[in-house]
Amino acid sequence: MNYDTLIDATTLNAHCCDPDWVVVDCRFTMADIEAGERAYRESHIPGARYAHLDADLSSPITPVTGRHPLPDPTRLAHTLGKWGIGPDTQVVAYDDMGGMLAAARLWWLLRWVRHRAGAVLDGGFPAWQRACLPLTAELPIVRPVIFDAKPDHQHWLTTAQVLALPADEVLLDARGAARYQGEMEPIDPVAGHIPGAINLPTDGNLTPDGHFLPPVELRARFATALGRRLPDAVVHSCGSGVSACHNLLAMETAGLNGSRLYAGSWSEWIRDPARPVATGAD
Repeated sequence: MNYDTLIDATTLNAHCCDPDWVVVDCRFTMADIEAGERAYRESHIPGARYAHLDADLSSPITPVTGRHPLPDPTRLAHTLGKWGIGPDTQVVAYDDMGGMLAAARLWWLLRWVRHRAGAVLDGGFPAWQRACLPLTAELPIVRPVIFDAKPDHQHWLTTAQVLALPADEVLLDARGAARYQGEMEPIDPVAGHIPGAINLPTDGNLTPDGHFLPPVELRARFATALGRRLPDAVVHSCGSGVSACHNLLAMETAGLNGSRLYAGSWSEWIRDPARPVATGAD
């Protein structure tokens, strides 16, 4: 059985020694980009490799990109192979933010390169800790393999495609309401949102303890935004194309399949001052 959306801590623990499973620690903090790796070296799930959002799951920033450009597929394939991920490997990603940051990003990247056996640990590292499951500071011994990346570019949109988005499709903005409305912007130089985008913050996908809501509740949450639209009419956006993957994962968990990612998101949109900017709740 492959897990392709979420997996619980008990199930993962039962497979920690399975040679066909690879666990990836994706903890990352925007305010201190090395904090995640330091935390990993102090304590992590046994066997876990570490993925750095900037170095491993993104390309270098350029004058026309957002803050986390998609990684080069060839380089991503090398990284996945270096971690021991092959075509039949079950991958489980976790972070300490309910999957809202790099864990969901890795999950989406695996889908982008047509690797479907990728899941996010529901509840993340805190759920593992609360269950009193094993932890270690020992770095894993990894046998590299060859990963053949075949990107499916139907999974994401460019800025040009978002500019030409048909009226029957909708852009969902995963950022918090204050950033979406332009009341504050702690990261990017311009505040506001892409005109026509609907705000659906990622934290609404989670219970107070950081687990995803049940699928039926997730389905109801997205129903208002979708209206009569099919799931494949939804495009997800955020600040840099990372946390938007959380909304995409939530939709897939709810059985609402086929939505896509605006990879550049807000931080790429505002690179060109000629592009329109909206503020307020609408």
